[in-house]
Amino acid sequence: MAPADRDSWLDVVLGQGELGDDGAALPRGCVPYLPCAVDALLRAVEQAPVGAADVFVDLGSGAGRALTFVHLLTGATAIGIEIQPELVRAARETAARLHLPAVTTLEGDATSVTGVAASGSVFFLYCPFSGERLVRLLAELEGLARRRALCVCAVHLPLPELPWLRMDRARHPDLCVFRSSSAT
Repeated sequence: MAPADRDSWLDVVLGQGELGDDGAALPRGCVPYLPCAVDALLRAVEQAPVGAADVFVDLGSGAGRALTFVHLLTGATAIGIEIQPELVRAARETAARLHLPAVTTLEGDATSVTGVAASGSVFFLYCPFSGERLVRLLAELEGLARRRALCVCAVHLPLPELPWLRMDRARHPDLCVFRSSSAT
């Protein structure tokens, strides 16, 4: 199946139709909603790797497409953080319709990883933002990495070199997988 066909197929399976334009809640400097390609998600699941014991956190999760797919594929608990209320509502409706209690979407700023999202073991970033917002998020993740090992999957998002985060050998140009150095 061609990659574009897989993406369309996933939307049909999840019952996600066309969504409206991004709302006023999208902060300046954030990327408008654009669903991640199935191929990139499959590479992230394989390279992280993501399994049933993981907590997969999608930062800037949009309509919940990635987190729902990863949960269905791996059995991992999946948590999304999304700032736009309409996208949060769409993600929650998908999880409810598919009877997926292990898929949760929180409404909030993805630069603040607190509460249940702080239990994440794999953090997924499909180019949600850059600049100061990204710096803030990476500082949050560094705090978590001091307590336990983390994996960060970044799609189309170059991350700065950080002493606590090392990149795995790149296997594909659109995905970088990073691992935190040992917890201190």
